[in-house]
Amino acid sequence: MWECRVNSQITASGNTRIRLLQAAEALFIERGFESMSLRQITQLADANLAAVNYHFGSKELLVQELLAKRLDRLNQERLQLLAACEQQASGQPLDASAVLSVLFVPALRLTRDPAGGPAFMRLLGRVYSDPSPFIRNHLQEHYRPIFGRFFEAFSRALPELPRNELGMRLHFSLKSLSGLLAGEDMDDLIASLSMGEEISDGVVLARLISLVSPMLTSPFGSPEQIRIIEQVMGHADAAAKATDAEQAASDQAASQKSFGVLTMLNESGDRG
Repeated sequence: MWECRVNSQITASGNTRIRLLQAAEALFIERGFESMSLRQITQLADANLAAVNYHFGSKELLVQELLAKRLDRLNQERLQLLAACEQQASGQPLDASAVLSVLFVPALRLTRDPAGGPAFMRLLGRVYSDPSPFIRNHLQEHYRPIFGRFFEAFSRALPELPRNELGMRLHFSLKSLSGLLAGEDMDDLIASLSMGEEISDGVVLARLISLVSPMLTSPFGSPEQIRIIEQVMGHADAAAKATDAEQAASDQAASQKSFGVLTMLNESGDRG
């Protein structure tokens, strides 16, 4: 069903280069970089393998162009919006929720824009959660200054956090969110967040950001949290020991029963 739908959208274009980019994007969103092949891309684009070499040179260069076309405009809009918000704040640090908003508002706008398309948010989710070394290295190489710019904005928003802890928190919070975005299209995500209500894009983003913010601001392993978790771990250890004891007793009973049956059979044989 999915392949037929995507294929009809892609083959509607007469431009082979565009069809290859569209096919690569669709397969990248669904399967990730390592799991998609040139043969799958060309089949979906109704093209031949030589067309990839002619237009791009390789699968890697094809995906690099795809990412540039999709991410460069997004990140430029993010940087412009961050600068505007910081200027409006007159030198005061932005709130962490505001910095998160700067990351997501341009992405949502592109999802609503024909230039981005409804799958744009899923593409972002896949880009930032894909484990491929090629994707990771490409992001580091081409977008390191943008990452650094936003890291500094988060650092000013959360000055109490050591930089290494902030980096760890951002890694886990944004990666978990990316995994969510990669698995759901925007309509499904909005339906989940709206809970049956008619809500604006602002409310959608506020609810989404409210799920991410605690990962940046909640206490990091407070004494009370540690006490509760260690208590649960103690219960788990006790339950495991009880289970092991029950299993040992059951095994022993089964062994004794087998031995008794064998003894009876031997005695019957002797009497025979």
